[in-house]
Amino acid sequence: MALDNMGEDSDDALIARVSAGDTRAAQALTLRLAPRVYAHATRLLGDAAEAEDVTQEALLKLWRIAPDWQPGRAQASTWLYRVTANLCIDRLRRRRPAALDEAPEPQDATPPVTERLTEAARARALDQALAALPERQRQAVVLKHLEGLPTERVAEIMDIGPRAAESLIARGKRALTARLAGLRKELGYDD
Repeated sequence: MALDNMGEDSDDALIARVSAGDTRAAQALTLRLAPRVYAHATRLLGDAAEAEDVTQEALLKLWRIAPDWQPGRAQASTWLYRVTANLCIDRLRRRRPAALDEAPEPQDATPPVTERLTEAARARALDQALAALPERQRQAVVLKHLEGLPTERVAEIMDIGPRAAESLIARGKRALTARLAGLRKELGYDD
């Protein structure tokens, strides 16, 4: 079966084939799921290199549990979001706070320098505000507002009820708004 045709297979079907040793199914599943896992890890960690490591580690965990995977019990993407978040939290707990001067600047030559500086300041401000949130609030806000997931999916990933997820999202959003409110003019939001 061509790799192109595997795009139509469900995650569960691909995982079953991975457990049988089908490397093409593993490749198809990686192409499908890795970008989402990487984006989530990058947002939680703020470090592309660490996010790559977490992505590989999360996918390896999926391959290891493939023989025991129970189709229909959970979505592979939901399971991976949860594993990724846990791996990121473990790394964040081991990490010492980095100085602001050590934070890497985005390297994009397309926009003018002023735009790049403004965007970098906005990104840093958001990253700092996110980092100041309690871990569960940060995870809920990232999943809801940066990953664009519905609240029910956030609750499922975080293994909590929908009302608890709504509460974490609302508290996190209020805290972010409060932290960023005084920076509007400095960040170029002159309304």
